[in-house]
Amino acid sequence: MKQTIKTLIENAARAAYEKGALPSDTFPTVSVEEPKVESQGDFSTNIAMVMAKAQKMAPRKIAEAIMAEIPLADSPVDKVEIAGPGFINLFLGKGAWLDAVSRVEDKGDAYGASTAGAGTRVMVEFVSANPTGPLHVGHGRGAAVGDSTARILAFAGYEVDKEYYINDSGRQIRTLGLSLFLRYKGLCGQAVDFPQDCYQGAYIIEMAEAVKADKGETLLALPEDEAVLLCARHAAGLILAGIKSDLEAFGVPFDCWFSEQSLYDNGLVPETIETLKKQGTLYENDGALWFKTTDYGDEKDRVVVRSNGQTTYFASDIAYHMNKFDRGYKRLIDVWGADHHGYIPRINASITATGHDKDDFSVILVQLVNLLRGGEPVAMSTRSGEFVTLKDVVDEVGADAARFIFLSRHYDSPLDFDLELAKKKTNDNPVFYVQYVHARITSILEKAKAERGLTVSAAPMETLTQPEEITLMKAMLRFPEVVETAAKLMEPHRISYYLMDLASAFHSYYNKHKVLTDDTTLSAARLRLVASVRQVIKTGLALLGVSAPEKM
Repeated sequence: MKQTIKTLIENAARAAYEKGALPSDTFPTVSVEEPKVESQGDFSTNIAMVMAKAQKMAPRKIAEAIMAEIPLADSPVDKVEIAGPGFINLFLGKGAWLDAVSRVEDKGDAYGASTAGAGTRVMVEFVSANPTGPLHVGHGRGAAVGDSTARILAFAGYEVDKEYYINDSGRQIRTLGLSLFLRYKGLCGQAVDFPQDCYQGAYIIEMAEAVKADKGETLLALPEDEAVLLCARHAAGLILAGIKSDLEAFGVPFDCWFSEQSLYDNGLVPETIETLKKQGTLYENDGALWFKTTDYGDEKDRVVVRSNGQTTYFASDIAYHMNKFDRGYKRLIDVWGADHHGYIPRINASITATGHDKDDFSVILVQLVNLLRGGEPVAMSTRSGEFVTLKDVVDEVGADAARFIFLSRHYDSPLDFDLELAKKKTNDNPVFYVQYVHARITSILEKAKAERGLTVSAAPMETLTQPEEITLMKAMLRFPEVVETAAKLMEPHRISYYLMDLASAFHSYYNKHKVLTDDTTLSAARLRLVASVRQVIKTGLALLGVSAPEKM
């Protein structure tokens, strides 16, 4: 509907110019908003004020010229008013909203989908936690954001793949292997000095016990470097299997699990470094190889090969992002923790230096999660290995509640996650509040069929004239725009906000009006209305990766 109103205003402004009421044919992009105050109409535009400079006229005069050309007979507009310095407020007739139900019915599960992405290939890479320990709640928020963003983009017509980048090479993996080996040595009765920078969690001890039970003391006969490497591969494999299992339980599948080590095994890292050398973007200093990232907007140059000949993580990251483009992706989206903010300029620099457009690369930075229980903070310390895992949270509150709450705020804002609230079966729990609408409407439809023989049929919508019914129709017509905006801005919380608003509108309607009345025609029309609401709720929840239960 908003697009219809935009077009109507554009045509009215054009007609005013052609009739000489406006002196200039310079028109801005029309901006249309939905006023929060009902007395200000269904839609409002500030076009008259934006045009004032080009037209060299007072905004109210411009508004009067445009208003005179807005047709009332052959459009959904019932009344037009000018307010304040020149706002144009448009009031639509009730009949303008009646096709909301048929639009939802015609499209079904595809209502709200679009072809805006035009099949553009997009890679969304997210979570990508080092396989050095189980996923924690912060990873869970990143997983929910990445997966939902991918779902929304796919719904908006993009060809989307989801990828997990496995950091299975470098210092952290060796530290993991050393941590396991030292715990293993301790279990074998040897005196061990366990460094602070090794991994402290109980999961390391559990793995060491399993290795000792399987291998006895045979690893002690190996050179330490070899034993540490074996332990590293063993531990990383086990942890990665656990990560995959946890993400599967969280409803987050990946299309590809990409190994960092494969970049070295396939020669892509040295090949990328040679390419950059030939381009003249690398230089040597103090025995190390540096990338001239300052030439591309970074605050300082970055090392890609250390003086000891070892490559940095930045070197493999350059090769990895080039590999993504080489695989045919036109747009890259990475989901990172907020503490990686400073890493964006150097990746942007590497993308530009290798001949790609940095605008084709986007980073979603996800802020921390504050875990609460009944309003009180839950203590977490990754240093000591005492932290609440994603699995702990999902096991306690369920994947649906966890995902919805993770997506209930913009990802650039810290999030308070209360475990007790997430378990409540009340309207205080946002996921329950929304899911209950789907379950309640399902119950209504079943009752209508069982007790009255009524099913959703082509009942006339003209009988739906109550303000709460019009509110529901307006809300459903907004859904495609909400999806489009969420895709454009990569902001899945817009879907959860919308669902909360739609659920609120339904609860208000249901509390005031009976769906099944003594009037069969009215009952049939209301069944169509609530069935459409149920469809939109179901689709919106699916975009968040949350189920739509039929019973609660």
